[in-house]
Amino acid sequence: MNPVIIFEVYQEEDGGFVAECLTEDIFTQGDDWEALRIHVNEAVKGYYFDQPSCPNVKLHLVKEEILVIQ
Repeated sequence: MNPVIIFEVYQEEDGGFVAECLTEDIFTQGDDWEALRIHVNEAVKGYYFDQPSCPNVKLHLVKEEILVIQ
């Protein structure tokens, strides 16, 4: 079974997404969720180009919210 690497994903104010791997130096973005998935796939393949296999990827969507306490 391949190891799993985790990307933290944040949604930008303009609606796009940014993904950063927590354990490797891999960073990418996409205009929508499907584009982000494609770009993460390409980035991981590129990073591990000289390895016999690539790890599986877990995308962790982080939602930030500011609460005003009254």
